[in-house]
Amino acid sequence: MTGPAPFAHVAGTRVNTPTPLTYRDSGVDIDAGNALVERIKPLVKRSFRPEVMGGLGGFGALFDLSGKYREPVLVSGTDGVGTKLKLAQQLGRHDTIGIDLVGMCVNDVLVQGAEPLFFLDYFATGKLDIETTVAVVGGIARGCEMAGCALIGGETAEMPDMYPPGEYDLAGFTVGAVEKSQLVDGSKVRAGDVLVGIASSGPHSNGYSLIRRIFDRAGRPGDLDIGGVALIDALMAPTALYVKPILELLGRHDLHAMAHITGGGLTENIIRVIPDGLALEIEASAIVLPPVFDWLQREGAVSMPEMWRTFNCGVGFVLVVSPGDVAAVASDLDRLGLSHRQVGGVVAASGGERVRIG
Repeated sequence: MTGPAPFAHVAGTRVNTPTPLTYRDSGVDIDAGNALVERIKPLVKRSFRPEVMGGLGGFGALFDLSGKYREPVLVSGTDGVGTKLKLAQQLGRHDTIGIDLVGMCVNDVLVQGAEPLFFLDYFATGKLDIETTVAVVGGIARGCEMAGCALIGGETAEMPDMYPPGEYDLAGFTVGAVEKSQLVDGSKVRAGDVLVGIASSGPHSNGYSLIRRIFDRAGRPGDLDIGGVALIDALMAPTALYVKPILELLGRHDLHAMAHITGGGLTENIIRVIPDGLALEIEASAIVLPPVFDWLQREGAVSMPEMWRTFNCGVGFVLVVSPGDVAAVASDLDRLGLSHRQVGGVVAASGGERVRIG
């Protein structure tokens, strides 16, 4: 015996038929997602390299490594942009935050001498706004062009109820490669080596939880003139991309180590590439705080030790160079348009302290 059919008349009572629902009714617009892909295709294509196989929209992104390296070592990195993303959303500045995302990833793999080959992004929001998303992805594509890596794929996720209206999350992932024989791993670092600091473009994407706290407490004075630019422009300046000039430098000089100055600032990043038994002496007098950092320090009454371990303080990338190579490296940095100065040196470790600022 079989029971009554679903939604049939049972004992004289009609069972209500539920209202049909669609994915769009639940907050996910597949058509908008498809329209977004069509909008970003030309932006993404501009970042492609000859090694990219296929186009945008496949299940997996393809990249041909054959013929380029003899003994390739793959170097990968992933990151976000911290709470600078919150500030970007509050200000409606969506077109450069993607450059920050690329910079935080490609500058990291560059530290080991790797050339960034390709990049993938993850963009998630509660309600897809095509114009905002195109602006963000356009910035990512522009950052990839500037770094010489291909924006080979990504994911755009529309997830109702996960994010407040107007907010989105952003993350990125890059893969680079370097010949095994040319890997920069810090093994050549010796006492007496010199630290050459390369200028940052601003706070990059670090310390923004503190920056936003100071900015809010100061009354959000975005138009305040800071060294000839508006404060908000200084705070939102995209992360410097060091890839192309540093790769050229690596082709001409034997750099002993490199460091990308991110979260943890000067005191916690350079030491990561220095072997055990060695320490750092950073010359505080050699690092003059750029106007935006000077304002943050004064307005937030931030102690200098806290500044050193939170911000890059105007030094976004550091080279560890043999004393005999400093002049030649400095000359090439000048030619490449990278502002720089000696900020300290490597010494033998004594006691438990490995980083001294004086």
